[in-house]
Amino acid sequence: FMGRFRSTVASKQHKEVEGGKEEQQLVECTVVKAVQADLISQTKNNTDAQTRKIAIDFDNTHEAYKSKDNIELLRSLLVFKLCTFDFLVDKNKELMDLSKKVFGKRLFERLMKMTFYGQFVAGEDHNSIKPLIHKNQAFGVGSVLDYSVEEDLTQEEAEKKEMEFSCSSAIDVSCCLLTVGVDHREKKYKAHRQFGDRRGGVVSARTYFYADEAKCDAQMETFLNCIKASGGASVDGFSAVKMTALGRPQFLLQFSEVLVKWRRFFNLLAAQQGKSGMDALEQKLELEQLKESLTKLGVGNKDDIENWFTGEKLGSSGTIDLLDWNSLINDRTKISNLLVIPNVENGQLEPLLRKFTVEEEKQMKRMLQRVDVLAKHAVDNGVRLMVDAEQTYFQPAISRLTLEMQRIFNREKPIIFNTYQCYLKEAYDNVSVDVELSRREGWYFGAKLVRGAYMYQERSRAEEIGYEDPINPDYEATNRMYHKCLEFVLEEIDHNRKANVMVASHNEDTVKFTLGKMNEMGLSPTEKKVYFGQLLGMCDQISFPLGQAGFPVYKYVPYGPVNEVIPYLSRRALENRGFMKGSQRERSLLWKELKRRLLNGQILYKPVY
Repeated sequence: FMGRFRSTVASKQHKEVEGGKEEQQLVECTVVKAVQADLISQTKNNTDAQTRKIAIDFDNTHEAYKSKDNIELLRSLLVFKLCTFDFLVDKNKELMDLSKKVFGKRLFERLMKMTFYGQFVAGEDHNSIKPLIHKNQAFGVGSVLDYSVEEDLTQEEAEKKEMEFSCSSAIDVSCCLLTVGVDHREKKYKAHRQFGDRRGGVVSARTYFYADEAKCDAQMETFLNCIKASGGASVDGFSAVKMTALGRPQFLLQFSEVLVKWRRFFNLLAAQQGKSGMDALEQKLELEQLKESLTKLGVGNKDDIENWFTGEKLGSSGTIDLLDWNSLINDRTKISNLLVIPNVENGQLEPLLRKFTVEEEKQMKRMLQRVDVLAKHAVDNGVRLMVDAEQTYFQPAISRLTLEMQRIFNREKPIIFNTYQCYLKEAYDNVSVDVELSRREGWYFGAKLVRGAYMYQERSRAEEIGYEDPINPDYEATNRMYHKCLEFVLEEIDHNRKANVMVASHNEDTVKFTLGKMNEMGLSPTEKKVYFGQLLGMCDQISFPLGQAGFPVYKYVPYGPVNEVIPYLSRRALENRGFMKGSQRERSLLWKELKRRLLNGQILYKPVY
């Protein structure tokens, strides 16, 4: 995969200073003065940062809702209240279908724009969303554009598509359908009919199903239009993409399995050296002992194994860590065609990667080309690309492809952002390993931290199919993981200004935690290294006070025709039920602002911008 995806970007700068002794002394004197001035400036900035700690009042409803008129406040109250009724939420799709039949298409669309659609969706196309984007921008809030149209498939149709295109041959299809058969693929990384509809148990992420290569090209064009719209609507926008929209899911499944097996093999070798149970970056394998272990396992002959570790820097310190280990696949992809590794459970040697057919090879190349086209288009339009996280059986491949884009396109500034789901047990290891790689290779690390969107589906699938639950045991553990990952990235920003993070959270405590850490470290919002993100129509009491205080904050802005974003709106209702039942805070703040305006005679209040 990587051998075909990565392009060589080489730039060398050579500077020569010629002149006599006097010129050399002048240069040295100038450098000393520049360093002194820089130290004085840095000391002053640090002092200013300590005395200029920013505190945000999230109870100030005037600041929170000054961008909304009274009709918008009433709409928010109505929609959030409706989301607390179980019957309406559980049957929301059926009720919307019934309303469409009763009222007709035109009246139904008007009704939706007055309620749920108007609350959570910006408009039907890239032109109609511009007024909202410009208004939010005037109040300090940017946009992450997300074209939220999905196919309205039945469960049976979704299962059929998933089973048909997540298998690579007639033999694999029978294995997938029956979930039996002897092969080397792990259960987690095979398609299973009972989980073929990947929308089940997912409340806040759109889902794509593969049909053919033409459909993937069409979806790429949709993303390109979204990137173009983002570049035309704002100067510092983001655009969101999903990898599963760009190719056949089989490739992501198989590539994920390869990466996971390779990492598991490293953990096995680490355990043999008595280094299990450590954080990922703390595991450093003694090189000579590693070579002996690989030879004994029968992975290759002594000369082959010796050649693997003859890279320019690989093993030069006498040890190999996880990043060194991963680079074997990255730079020497031919190894993965031949390499066999021991199965951790039964000890038998298995091939690391099955060869693709000619047709599959073409499909894989097209997928990688689509990814490359999107990244280049984002650079050309001055837009940052946010790659969404997906299910754990796809995610290792998605993260690796995103990382490869970062290596190429994040050399001068952060363009590509990866998403880390902190409800995963391995979230901290994933974040810390990728940060360390960016540090070693000198590119800009970009991350969006979320809690996660697939918890119920992931848990159910793991239990039903029979593999370890990848999710943290409870919400408190997920909070701890989120804050641990966030603190790690913030510390990296403090030490090395090349890291960037979006705190994508509706949790007010997490936002306050971030602000506290920024104050401690003297990180100014004007540096634009720490971003905040919330969904359109939710938690305005967090987004707008942050924006008006100078923090880079963004709304995830979905758009698309009314009838085609119904699946998105359906999930928004499901998500809001849990959100609104868990807290009355947003509704109480909305009521507080509405009463304040009425008491002050602002019955016809209009935002001024």
